[in-house]
Amino acid sequence: MNVLAHNRAAWNQESLEGSRWTNPVDSEIISRARGGDWELILTPLRSVPKDWLGDLAGKDVLCLASGGGQQAPVLAAIGARVVSFDLSEEQLLKDRQVADRDGLDIECVRGDMADLSQFRDASFDLIFHPTSNVFVPDVEVVWRECFRVLRPGGRLMSGFLNPSFFLFDHAEAGISGNLIAQYRLPYSDIEQRGESEKRKEEISHGAAFEFGHSLEVQIGGQLKAGFLLAGLYEDWWEEEATPLNRLSPTTVATLALKV
Repeated sequence: MNVLAHNRAAWNQESLEGSRWTNPVDSEIISRARGGDWELILTPLRSVPKDWLGDLAGKDVLCLASGGGQQAPVLAAIGARVVSFDLSEEQLLKDRQVADRDGLDIECVRGDMADLSQFRDASFDLIFHPTSNVFVPDVEVVWRECFRVLRPGGRLMSGFLNPSFFLFDHAEAGISGNLIAQYRLPYSDIEQRGESEKRKEEISHGAAFEFGHSLEVQIGGQLKAGFLLAGLYEDWWEEEATPLNRLSPTTVATLALKV
């Protein structure tokens, strides 16, 4: 199974259908961001602390696997030179559309978040990587590549799912209202999708393959790559997404520094 090709097609389709993560920001949001009034999310609900960004005027920013006309345009409106790097051409198209509409400095490049070989060492001051490494089987290579392309003093801002999310069959829990731990962590749709007929059906109809990574590779992997952890917060979701939201934060965001 070619995970990359499958997930590219899955996200192209999701973008065409218009899910929450594929709806571009409007011109009013861009106008407010230009005036210093902005919000950015690495996780579903909670906005990134403003002191995580620092002064972005004239800085080089890589939006990593965050296409869709949402984060990249806001970062450009704040004053950064932005490269939006995403697997889905449909998601990149939305970044281009917002950039053209509002006169923003965004370069759109299609590619795999685990392969940044087309970028030179020390190319960026900031990497903005919202909750998307759920779609790659190996996260540690993502962290190594991020470290390589950041300049000394650069920042990596990332979001990821709480590993406990993958203990449960959320489709089943949404019907029954009961959360029953079923899967061993770390989770892989490739290895475990046959255990859930619902998940197997979703993937056969075009849902992206997902992978639930441990904290050892999500946080420890950043440290192993050479980063220092400088900030962390947890976030919730909506109960429509999962009943787990009643009991536990579902996502984590981190700020890491290349010192």
